Amino acid sequence: MANILVSGCLLGNECRYKGDSCKNERVCSLAENHTLIAVCPEQMGGLETPRNPSERVGDKVLSCKGKDVTAQFQKGAETALYLAKLNHVSFAIFKANSPSCGKGTIYDGTFTGGKKPGNGMTTDLLQKNGIPVYTEDEEWPL
Repeated sequence: MANILVSGCLLGNECRYKGDSCKNERVCSLAENHTLIAVCPEQMGGLETPRNPSERVGDKVLSCKGKDVTAQFQKGAETALYLAKLNHVSFAIFKANSPSCGKGTIYDGTFTGGKKPGNGMTTDLLQKNGIPVYTEDEEWPL
């Protein structure tokens, strides 16, 4: 039995920027044999739901209206890391392409749906602290 940090939206929590979820039954089924710890770094950083979409632009995170929300994304990432350490998680399963949780590919900062290589801010912080991160689309080490 593993403790797994999971993007709350994948578990059906309506915490995405649009105020909806992207519930993933494959991820949810892990709760049968594992402890899932739901997080939404953007909400934990103090951003409201719904909220303007945001994308990483260099070292910053900007909303589609040009507002710098880097501090909120950083606070959410630090809170997620704290919960991961507190719960001794084996790994995280995060929402693909997200400016917080994406791994390997994220939206490119133009708000046109384009993507670029990179990680979300929370994924970066977890990986730097030795916590493996996977997306809902990958195979997990179970």
